[in-house]
Amino acid sequence: MDPAVLREDMVDSLEHEAKAALDTERVALAMRDVPREAFVDDERLAYADRATEIDGTTVLAPSTAARLLEALDAREGDSILVVGVGVGYTAAVLAELGDATNVHAVDIDRNMVHTARENLDRTGYGATLVDCRDGSRGLPEYAPFDRILVEAAAVRPPRALLDQLSGDGRLVMPMGTSGQTLVALDSTGTVLERICPVAFRPLLLEGQQPGRLERNRTEREDREFAERNAQRRHGWEQEWIDWDGGRYR
Repeated sequence: MDPAVLREDMVDSLEHEAKAALDTERVALAMRDVPREAFVDDERLAYADRATEIDGTTVLAPSTAARLLEALDAREGDSILVVGVGVGYTAAVLAELGDATNVHAVDIDRNMVHTARENLDRTGYGATLVDCRDGSRGLPEYAPFDRILVEAAAVRPPRALLDQLSGDGRLVMPMGTSGQTLVALDSTGTVLERICPVAFRPLLLEGQQPGRLERNRTEREDREFAERNAQRRHGWEQEWIDWDGGRYR
């Protein structure tokens, strides 16, 4: 079947009240224009409303991608950062919504960075910058950003990303561990809106391997936990005891 027809059917189903994933005409038009089959190399899977695994990364279901884009509320001219670019589809839709030169993306997986670059270049969005980075650290060289989209879950928004958000900016991310909620936050980390329950892989940090099922912890969280624990300990509790060796100090 003609991919253009499949795209039309996909967007129509996302706009239908049964899914209600799309309600903004600009986002709907952008999703009609971006050839999803170029990012998911199987037309049957590309336009099915379910997540797909490619080279160890999850390509979001169209309805999930639509909800992220709606929550982000990107406007023309906005400077945008996508954390966890994956195969590049969401970044392509954001580029279609505005200007590809205003869209920046990072991923911790070097192979996915190359894949995203190739996909974006092949579909006409090659001006989008894609770099291999620890997503929790953002892309400070190009900050501030008007919109930041995090396509991986964290317990709290990484401090670096909030610092790179413009004063009236908007950060959208799945927040939580086993029970995640898609939220929109401002630059202070205040939740502006709770959108819907979601299930995303954790945001990996530098040194962690993609695909490992381990709880995400940002550097800020590690520091906060350490400080909290230190405040709870007093006197002998702060001593290190080598019970096996029979020594203490």
